[in-house]
Amino acid sequence: MNDERTTRNVADEPERLTPPDTGVSRAQWVYETLRDGIRLGTWRRGERVREETVARALGVSRTPVREALSRLQARGLLEVTANGLVVATISRPQTLELYAMREVLEGSAARFAAQHAAPSEIASLKHLSAAFTEAAGDPARLANLNRQFHAAIQDAAHNRYLVRMLEDLSDALALLPGTTFELPERGALAVEEHGAILAAIERRDPDAAEQAARAHIRRAQEARLELMQRAG
Repeated sequence: MNDERTTRNVADEPERLTPPDTGVSRAQWVYETLRDGIRLGTWRRGERVREETVARALGVSRTPVREALSRLQARGLLEVTANGLVVATISRPQTLELYAMREVLEGSAARFAAQHAAPSEIASLKHLSAAFTEAAGDPARLANLNRQFHAAIQDAAHNRYLVRMLEDLSDALALLPGTTFELPERGALAVEEHGAILAAIERRDPDAAEQAARAHIRRAQEARLELMQRAG
């Protein structure tokens, strides 16, 4: 295996980032930056991740990097191999397991949202749904808005333990390359699926909301498997 795949050189890093001057800890910021980098493909599956390289690239000391890498490893985004710490890969069986759990949890989130969502939260869901519809043809924006839509449903569920479990799943999804919205038909289908979920939440129908959310995740799984098949 050549060095280009297994070792990242500082010269290959994107422009050096600056830690935010906010209440977010540096370890949390490093964690989120690396997680998002894995999701976007900045850090490729199987690529070696060096503590000192990350620290230089992000302009922080090695202590918060060490904490972030440990957390990423615990979440399954990084794994130890003979070559050192690398970005994990995800198999087809693991993908099926991930979507199976996502279907259960997203369904529960929609059910609880139908029971507990405040009018302002339903208004936010409508806004995101409309923005998603307008983003047709832009896979990256569709993916981002889709994450926001699901996060808004989770917030509207008002169940902190469910949110924690869904956050773990969301991190695992970062290992899946690309986005299902790269498939030409996926965006239009998701518009209809989001609409069904939103309508059920708005009319306070927990059963319908859960069924619509679970159907949405099953369709997303089908799209993901199609992408994996195309990639070989």
